[in-house]
Amino acid sequence: MLTQEKSHDLFDRIRKFSTVDEVEVHFSFIDYALTRFANNTIHQNVAELSESASIRVAFDGKTARATTNRFDDESLLRAVRSAESIAKVQEPDPDRLPMASPEEARLTDAEAKTAGPAPQRWFDQTAAITPDDRSAAVAEIVTAAKKNSLVTAGIYSSARIWGGIVNSRGLSAFHRQTSAEVSITMLAGDSSGWQKFNSRYTVVLEPSAALDLTGFMFYDFSGLAILDQRSFLNNRVGTRLFGENISIVDDVFHRLQSGVPYDGEGVARRRVSLVENGVIKNLVYARSTAKRILASEYADKVGAVATTGHGYPLPNEAGEAPVNIVFLNSGRGQTTEEMIAGTERGILITRFWYIREVDPYEKTLTGMTRDGTFLIENGKLAGGIRNFRFNQSLIEMLNSVEAMGRPVRAVGEESFDMVVPAMKVKGFNFTEVTRF
Repeated sequence: MLTQEKSHDLFDRIRKFSTVDEVEVHFSFIDYALTRFANNTIHQNVAELSESASIRVAFDGKTARATTNRFDDESLLRAVRSAESIAKVQEPDPDRLPMASPEEARLTDAEAKTAGPAPQRWFDQTAAITPDDRSAAVAEIVTAAKKNSLVTAGIYSSARIWGGIVNSRGLSAFHRQTSAEVSITMLAGDSSGWQKFNSRYTVVLEPSAALDLTGFMFYDFSGLAILDQRSFLNNRVGTRLFGENISIVDDVFHRLQSGVPYDGEGVARRRVSLVENGVIKNLVYARSTAKRILASEYADKVGAVATTGHGYPLPNEAGEAPVNIVFLNSGRGQTTEEMIAGTERGILITRFWYIREVDPYEKTLTGMTRDGTFLIENGKLAGGIRNFRFNQSLIEMLNSVEAMGRPVRAVGEESFDMVVPAMKVKGFNFTEVTRF
């Protein structure tokens, strides 16, 4: 397993092989294992162990990257030479900045005090999960399925993840975490069918369903997306776009979040308030984007601008994005059961799939419900129903949230993990019933 000591040793060797002054290396170690089951039986157990060094060189306004998973001198030299050769044929980028320094990358004292101590994201118990542990857990899932005359399918995965970044200006940052994920689908031999259709419904979205829809908008909270005029927030920063009950932050230090506390250049991630009571308050910025914004026509429109530590590894054309999304709910929030009890007629949605964007500026999405779509009648679940296709604007949806639950860490199929609540939304737009 890579360690800080081994990474610094590798970096020293890589730097000696380079003919340029600026060198940056991303180190990665992943130990991932997966148990997959279907038809009440385990049918796959796999494991993958990988480590790599992704080497970036920069000179004369040019930069390029090459990656290797072999750490002998010959392989490291080949990767360095490859990065340098690619960089030499690039056009100079006038906006390229020197690599980040340790002083620039770290949080200020005030920011560090606000953020508090870094949360624990490595757990020895999770790191020690074995194939036998996963098999035993699947056995419990299968037993529950058989007891209820159901057939189950899904996965149980676990991982140890370690990463770091070191550059020639003296910056070094490291992070490690463990993860475990269980996905379960329960299938019945038959299900109640329901044919009647109405185009707009009150829906109760489970957290995973809310995540998969709202996740489509966060790549637009990017300074570079504004400069490129490809964001639905162009001409909307500072305006009230959502309902007053919608407040969202990007906060890598939140206790329910996970991930690396620094960005692709090693700059510490800042907590950023993206939406306050429905008003679009802030975007996120990589170092070069912050510099470009200040020199552009958007400087007055987006307010004070500084790097927020949200850049991708260079080189890239995407700029930056918030990746530690947390929806806030100042009150107790309603449970899903309470939302259902307060709904005379509606639909409970567990998750969506095959979501695609129809109108980028209005953030209109289309897709289908899947695995757990239930009719709500008179405050109770009346049974499973066929799935629906929908056509829904996120802006309209986030102006129609009648109730929210307590934000929880959720995973989905179409977006990255977030801290998001269940939501009760009025007037959700379904377009047709699917065939399954």
